[in-house]
Amino acid sequence: MTLFKSIPVYFLFLITGLACQQASTQQNNTSLSMSQTQQTKNLEIATFGGGCFWCIEAVFQRLKGVEKVVSGYAGGHKENPTYKEVCSGTTGHAEVCQIYYDPQQITYQELLEVFFTAHDPTTLNRQGADVGTQYRSIILYHNEQQKSIAAHFIQKLEESKIFNSPIVTELKPFTTFYPAEDYHQNYYNNNPTQPYCTFVVKPKVEKIKKLFSEKIKY
Repeated sequence: MTLFKSIPVYFLFLITGLACQQASTQQNNTSLSMSQTQQTKNLEIATFGGGCFWCIEAVFQRLKGVEKVVSGYAGGHKENPTYKEVCSGTTGHAEVCQIYYDPQQITYQELLEVFFTAHDPTTLNRQGADVGTQYRSIILYHNEQQKSIAAHFIQKLEESKIFNSPIVTELKPFTTFYPAEDYHQNYYNNNPTQPYCTFVVKPKVEKIKKLFSEKIKY
């Protein structure tokens, strides 16, 4: 496992003052529709993958301005994949989360700060003991502005040398999202004492709560 340098990503961006404005954007179609309440709030969507989606889901659920997080599959070629198929590594899909957020409360860049702090973007096709293309680090952008912000963010991280190894995060356009099976949804909240949750998910959640305390809603 590649080790992080001593300065957390979050504090790096506080120091550098890197900022990118975010405007309302038109989202691509997904297989998951938003509720009337979500539409009324003019929510936007970010799609990230960084290892097991239980981890990503639990982390982003706790952020102010995030209204909903859905675990699923994206980035591949197989239509309506099952968890078993994705785990086989033959579908091209990664485990990802769709994050519905209010840009008036939290920006896309702030989501990226949390994303790159919550996982190791330098390990190819793995996070810790989770190995396979389905666990790759990936950002699926929904519009050109998200693409530009993410590419600039990665460039600044590389220039900062905050990681000991090159960033391997895949940056590609969003096409289709397939929600995961029901038992994967809200997994950490529903299964806090499950061993994987205790030893893998919880430390990530606690790390984010500590480093981003002003952005945490619970």
